[in-house]
Amino acid sequence: MVSWSGITRMQQILKKNLVREFLAEFMSTYVMMVFGLGSVAHMVLSKKHGSYLAVNLAFGFGVTMGVHVAGNISGAHMNAAVTFANCALGRLPWRKFPVYVLGQCLGSFLAAATIYTLFYTAILHFSGGQLMVTGPVATAGIFATYLPDYMTLWWGFLNEVWMTAMLQLCLFAITDQKNNPALPGTQALVIGILVVTIGMSLGMNTGYAINPSRDLPPRIFTFVAGWGKQVFSDGENWWWVPVVAPPLGAYLGGIIYVVFIGSTIPREPPKLEDSVAYEDHRITISSKMEPHASTASPLTPVSVSPDNRPSVHPAPPLQESMAQEHF
Repeated sequence: MVSWSGITRMQQILKKNLVREFLAEFMSTYVMMVFGLGSVAHMVLSKKHGSYLAVNLAFGFGVTMGVHVAGNISGAHMNAAVTFANCALGRLPWRKFPVYVLGQCLGSFLAAATIYTLFYTAILHFSGGQLMVTGPVATAGIFATYLPDYMTLWWGFLNEVWMTAMLQLCLFAITDQKNNPALPGTQALVIGILVVTIGMSLGMNTGYAINPSRDLPPRIFTFVAGWGKQVFSDGENWWWVPVVAPPLGAYLGGIIYVVFIGSTIPREPPKLEDSVAYEDHRITISSKMEPHASTASPLTPVSVSPDNRPSVHPAPPLQESMAQEHF
C-alpha cells in the first residue's frame, strides 16, 4: 500500500510550477492530438465518415479544448515552435523550453499510440494487413505529414515557414491586451478558429504541420510500430522540415508583430485625476493609522503647510510578478 508520507511527497512535487507546467503541456497536447489524429484516421480509412473539412475542424477544436485544459497553468502552447518564439522574444524563460517541449512530445507520442490502438483493426482492414507509407493503401499519413507528388522539399519548407509565421503573428494579436485582443473567455475558441482558417486556406500543400511537437513524435511512433525507415526517407527526407521550419516561421511572425504592430501602439500617459485621487487615498489611510492625530470639524478651516500636513507613507512595492501571456 502507498503510505501517507508518499502521497504527501507526491502532492508536494505536483505543486511545483515546472511540474504543473510540464503536465499541463502534456495533457493539452494529448487532447489536441487525439482529436486531430482521430479525424485524419476517419478521412484516410473511410471516405464516408471523414473529410478534409472535418480534419480542420477537429484540429481547431482540439486546440480549443487544449487551451481550456492548460491555459491558466502553462499557457497551453501545445507547439514547440510557439514555445521557441516566446523564449526567443523574451516572453518565456529559456529554462522552461525543454520542460514544455518534453511535455508536448510525450503527449503527442501517447496520442499517436492511442489512435493506433483504437483504429488498429480498421488500419489492417484498409491496408490488407500491410503498414504502408505510400501508395493507395498508405496509412502512415494518419500520424504525420508527407509531401504530395507535386511539391518539392524547399517549396514545402517555405510553406511551413509562412504558415507558422501567420499562426504566431495572429496569436500575438489575439493575446495582446494593448491592441484588440479576443474578449475574455473567448481566447480558446478564437485560437481554434485560427487553426481551422490556416488549414482550410493554406494547408493543402504540406498538411500544415506548423508544429514540431505535432509531427515528429507520431512519426517516431510509426517507425517503432512497424511502418519502417520510409517514414523518414520519403519525400526527399521530408521529416526534418516540420521540425526546423515552424520554429523559424514562428520567430519571424513574432518579430513582424512586435516590430510593426506592438511597438507602434501608443501608450496613454497617467491621468492627473487618478494620481490626485491616489494621493488623497494615501493621506486618508495614513491619517487613520495615526491614533493621536487631531480631527478637524468639517466647518473648521485647515491651513495646509509643511508643519501641519499629515505624513504620507509610500505605498509598498508590488510583489506580484507580471502574469504570463497565455496562448
